[in-house]
Formats: sequence, structure tokens, C-alpha cells
Amino acid sequence: MAGTIIITGANSSLAIPAIGHLLTKYPDYTAVLAVRNTSGSDNNTRRLRSTIAKHPGSKTSIHQLDLADLSAVHKFADDIIDKIRRGSLPPLASLLCNAFYWNLCRETELTGDGYEKSLQVIHIAHAALILRLLGHFHSDGGRVVLFSSDAHWPGKNGLEKYPPNIPDELDLLGKPGPDPTPDNLGRGFQRYARAKLAIVAWMYALNRYLNEEPGLRNITAVAINPGTLSDSRALRTNCPPMLVFMSRFVFQPLRPLLRFMDPTMRTSAEASVDVVDLAVRAVHPQDRGYFTMLKHDDSAPESMELRTQQLLWKKTLEWARITQENTVLVKAFT
Repeated sequence: MAGTIIITGANSSLAIPAIGHLLTKYPDYTAVLAVRNTSGSDNNTRRLRSTIAKHPGSKTSIHQLDLADLSAVHKFADDIIDKIRRGSLPPLASLLCNAFYWNLCRETELTGDGYEKSLQVIHIAHAALILRLLGHFHSDGGRVVLFSSDAHWPGKNGLEKYPPNIPDELDLLGKPGPDPTPDNLGRGFQRYARAKLAIVAWMYALNRYLNEEPGLRNITAVAINPGTLSDSRALRTNCPPMLVFMSRFVFQPLRPLLRFMDPTMRTSAEASVDVVDLAVRAVHPQDRGYFTMLKHDDSAPESMELRTQQLLWKKTLEWARITQENTVLVKAFT
């Protein structure tokens, strides 16, 4: 079964080799590649186009999508739905929700929609996209791939200064006030980790609702920690000089040695193979849940609390502008 695979953040460090792997090993799929900046002035988008050019005849298209703008997310979903209905795109096989945002150099940033930016890009916008498109998967089902990180588990990441958590008052997660302490690195990383925690907790609720809908039971959602990616551009974007230095002169050259201390440390290209194979269900075809690389794993205890999952589920519907009229997952509102 082939079909359409949507990849967000398609010009990222992991996505570009993932697309190369997809077009090489699974050429029957149609790839819809979403990036924030489609212009030739963006170096990363140029690299993406160069990767696609190595596969003449591939069924790919690049689309602009700014996940920090919920109106743009819903418009993108409308466009995909229209194309599938008209037959210009095959039904969906997978949504690969790769895009992310962090800022470790500035205080809390809000999007134009009024939400904390890391949370909106990583969690809210992807939830909106998934829930809008669930009714347009292939009849044989498909897969939703969400991206997590060891950062979502308190105490597991060396950059953590303030543990991630889901506050009882969820509005403080979506629209936090000023940082309680002037620490851009520590608080910025906490915001990123909270967003990763939110998307994992939400994933469990999504799987329950999918399993309750007879027509959607063959769609499975997984959240993957792809590993510690020593060559990721994230370590050089919106980061303090110290972290940029460590990325270039410690993490990358010493990766073979550091792997003894952190077995998940690897390159983006290595991780990209796992991600694509999960997306096309070449591995773990019927499985759901949390993975570290390709191994089933436990996620953070808070993410597995049913009450937390359900409260976050209901609040996410509100944040993402999902109604009974724009999703087929009707039991989501019971």
C-alpha cells in the first residue's frame, strides 16, 4: 500500500536524509513536503531541492507551512483534503510530524495566535493537522509519527535546569507569563521539554480515540525519541555560543567516544532511516506508543497519567480550533 506521506519541517537536519531514504527505498509513495520558507534564498530548502533532484520522476511537492500560524495550518489541511477528494493526491499513508521550535537565547515568545511558540509548533499545530486529516487516510490505515526527546523525561537530559511538567492550570502551559527567573537557556529548554511532554501524553489519548472508531482503528500513532543527534542544526539555531561551540568541537568529532556514555547518540542520517521505516509501517506495522529509536520504551510517568492525558486532550481541541465539524474523530468530544 502506497499513498501520500506528509512531512513537516521537511528541510531539517533529519528530514532531508529521511526524504532521500524514502525516495530511494519507497519510491511508490507521494511525498508532500512542508517547510516554513519555500524560497531559493533559504539554504536548507535548497538542500532539500537538491536531494529531490537526485530522484527524477519522484512524486514530490514542496509546500509552505508556518506552524506558528494556526490559520495557515487549517488552510494547508483544507488544501490537502481538496486534493485527495479530487484525486490529485492519493489518500494518506502517514503524517510525519517532524517540525519543531526552540529558543534558548530569549525569554518566552508567543505566536500571533497567542500561544507559547515551542508548544504551538511542536504540539498544537501538529494536533490540528492530524485531527483535520484523519478522515483522509488510506482504507488500509496508516501511521502518525510524532517526535519526542529524552528531554520530556525529567532528569534525563544534560541541558535541563528546570524539570518539564504539565501544570494543573493548562492555560499556563499554552499562555505562560514572564519567566520566573532570568535564565534564557534553562527556561527555554524547559519550554521545549514541556512541549515534547505534551505531545507524548496527547499521543496516548489519540490512540485510544482512534481505537474506538471502527473506521480509524488501522491508524496507529507513535512517538519516537530518535536519539541524541550530534549533527543537528538545532544545536546551532537559537542557541547560546557555548552550545554552538560544543556542537561543532565536542559532540560531532567525539561522537564515537560519547556513544559509549549515551548509546542513543548518532547522526541525523542514521535516525532518519528509523523514522521513515516507522512511517511506512515497514517496522512495527501495528504497534502504537512510545519508542526510543526503534525499541518500545516507557515514556515519562506524567505522560502516562490518564487524567493528564484527558485534560490535555480537551484543552488541545480548544487550542487547535478543532470542532465536531472539522474532524471525523467525533468521540473526541464525549
